[in-house]
Amino acid sequence: MGQTTINQFHRICLNGVVREGEQLQHFCLQELNQAPEWLAHIYEFILEWLSPEESVVAYTSGSTGTPKKVYLQKKHMIASALKTIDYFGLTANHAALLCLSPNYIAGKMMLVRAFVGGFNLLCVEPSGAPLKQLSTPVDFVAMVSLQAFNSISDFNSDIKHVIIGGGAVSSELKAQLRDLPTRFYETYGMTETVSHVAIREIGEKESFFRAMSNVLFEQDDRLCLKIIAPDICSGDIITNDIVELIGKKEFKFLGRYDNVINSGGVKIIPEEVEKKLEKVLHVPFLISSLPHKQLGEQVVLVVEEGQDLSLPDFSLYLLKYQIPKKVVFISNIPLTDTGKVRRKVLKNMIASANNGD
Repeated sequence: MGQTTINQFHRICLNGVVREGEQLQHFCLQELNQAPEWLAHIYEFILEWLSPEESVVAYTSGSTGTPKKVYLQKKHMIASALKTIDYFGLTANHAALLCLSPNYIAGKMMLVRAFVGGFNLLCVEPSGAPLKQLSTPVDFVAMVSLQAFNSISDFNSDIKHVIIGGGAVSSELKAQLRDLPTRFYETYGMTETVSHVAIREIGEKESFFRAMSNVLFEQDDRLCLKIIAPDICSGDIITNDIVELIGKKEFKFLGRYDNVINSGGVKIIPEEVEKKLEKVLHVPFLISSLPHKQLGEQVVLVVEEGQDLSLPDFSLYLLKYQIPKKVVFISNIPLTDTGKVRRKVLKNMIASANNGD
């Protein structure tokens, strides 16, 4: 990527104030040491963006292990930003809200979109209920599920479009969002794809994830998703996400390949079982497994302690081999900083706690 291309996008409007180039760089350096930590992270990313380097440093979420350090090409970030800007028709006359930390890809990309799109980016401290800090209308905001859930009473016609990422959106949350005046979208993506590569609007009818522009999908021999997006990725990306593919532009997410439970030779996708139980179990829960002498692994229901648990007749909702063999209680479901479940950590936790069973 040449220097000319980088310099095309060195102007940004933050909280109604436009700065660019050396003036913006000087401002960030001046404010860095006296700003609160959340704001300092924004200035640090801006300085990284303005640097002559062709890439920025990012870290994966760590949901399947230790977070990995990756280098993202600025040209790929610009291409990704343009996809979202075009999809939502964002222009310099619009306003967006940054309520996620730029330490992660979702927050970084909100800043890049502001550089590329020229709209006003309102910055608030990341919190569980970010709209409480907002007093002006916004056309676009990115959130994680927890923020959306905590903001249900705050959504109104002044909040136009909300994308929700960082993990699957539960059926319960979708049901609560459907009747609100704001339009909501579930996204699919990861750090390596420079934010989302697919999107679906949350509405009355459950739709498939549809590819963003210049993105195609295939499957490997495990039925896992393969992403072909040359303008945002240096090469094709093979994921561990099992999907049902509809052509080359749409898919239905089924679950993670590395989460599959092999019980007596039958492969069970925990996310599929969880989806079936969401409507009848109204407490925080997950499907996991414990070692079993005969089966190899046995399916278990994991529930946080202190919940008022009423178990349904599982046979009404699940296939025989999907039915949990026991209920395991834990103090807290382990999550990453971005709210994704750490399923490997969970499996180790319950295996240690049930070692004597």
